[in-house]
Amino acid sequence: MAGPRSRGIVLISGGIDSAACTHFLAQQGLDVSGVFIDHGQAAARVEGLASTAIAEHLGVPLATYRVTGMEPFSCGELVGRNAFLAFTALFLTRARPGLLAMGLHAGTPYYDCSETFVSAVTKLIAEHTNGRVSFVAPFLTWSKREVYDYFVAAGLPTELTYSCEAGKEAPCGVCASCRDRKALGC
Repeated sequence: MAGPRSRGIVLISGGIDSAACTHFLAQQGLDVSGVFIDHGQAAARVEGLASTAIAEHLGVPLATYRVTGMEPFSCGELVGRNAFLAFTALFLTRARPGLLAMGLHAGTPYYDCSETFVSAVTKLIAEHTNGRVSFVAPFLTWSKREVYDYFVAAGLPTELTYSCEAGKEAPCGVCASCRDRKALGC
């Protein structure tokens, strides 16, 4: 994927996918750091805590940013969210050369988790940075189960992660993220 001195910035959300992505890139020999963006999502506080715990566990630095001025978001699909996060991270990290990564995976109905989306964002980021930054989603063709199996095989602790869109201390059990975790048995 890259040489041993290459850099990788991972958008860490506090969930299994971004934690697995962070670990995966570190295993490829990249100098990895994380970015957490509080954009007014309902789970921002607990996602931020989980992101910090994951980064500390993996020994990667984490930059936390807060975008203000918007009404809080509720559960469910947030149209444009992943594009917003990718370009916000690109901007806030000052387009530092290397990889910009997200833990996107196959099997979701959302456009911003699709191969078409990743291809478009990859092209735009490369053009904006004259090829200095490459957008990657290493799990794009993996199922959620395959990402989870990688996570477990890597010895990553699920108790550090958080994946409920409602943002409550005890997961709601009904949002898409909670249903995904339930289907995985975690």
